[in-house]
Amino acid sequence: MIGVTENFRKIQDLLAKAAMEAGRSPESVRLLAASKTQRPETVRAAAACGQLDFGENYVREGQDKIAACSDLPLIWHFIGHLQSNKTKLVAEHFSWVHTVDRLKIANRLSKQRPHYAPDLNVCLQINIDNEDGKAGIELAETLDLVQAVTELPRLKLRGLMCIPAARSNTAQQHKPFARMRECLEMLQREGFDLDTLSMGMTGDYPAAIAEGATIVRIGTALFGPRNSHN
Repeated sequence: MIGVTENFRKIQDLLAKAAMEAGRSPESVRLLAASKTQRPETVRAAAACGQLDFGENYVREGQDKIAACSDLPLIWHFIGHLQSNKTKLVAEHFSWVHTVDRLKIANRLSKQRPHYAPDLNVCLQINIDNEDGKAGIELAETLDLVQAVTELPRLKLRGLMCIPAARSNTAQQHKPFARMRECLEMLQREGFDLDTLSMGMTGDYPAAIAEGATIVRIGTALFGPRNSHN
């Protein structure tokens, strides 16, 4: 697991550099380790470096990994597309859900969150480039869904999440992230207590951080190429 240790240190330095170049404190950017298809021992190696936040895309895989690492004080985020028939497991086992894209899902998470657990942190997923076949709501729908979700018990709406279309040009990468920032700022002006922009991955995190990302989801740069999903 030497590679994970070295990669973690490099990523921490790179995230800090990107934050400082954007005039921000490095502590304002939270690294979310995207651990999809990674084994529990790999998660443990990252945790040994001080990494606490891990993101899973598959409900059953995530549930198994959470159980295998239950002795560690980890914070588990669900970052995959969430189907209605999987909301109960997510509500019971995760601390965050980044991919709420309709009121039905939010309602189910609210009703299924155990009474003994703290409120479930949620982000609304925005289809920022209006791509066909990609999950998320349009920016124009954001205010209505924010208003509805903030009224639900057992949930705490934290902010917005997006996965833009891939762009190789750095200047172009800024554009969707800037629209996300502007949307969050609008919602804050409307009086909503939101503090999270979950955006940016291995290929575009500097642009995301420059535009205000508070959580960046890094997988490949930390763990290397993904294992095949079984």
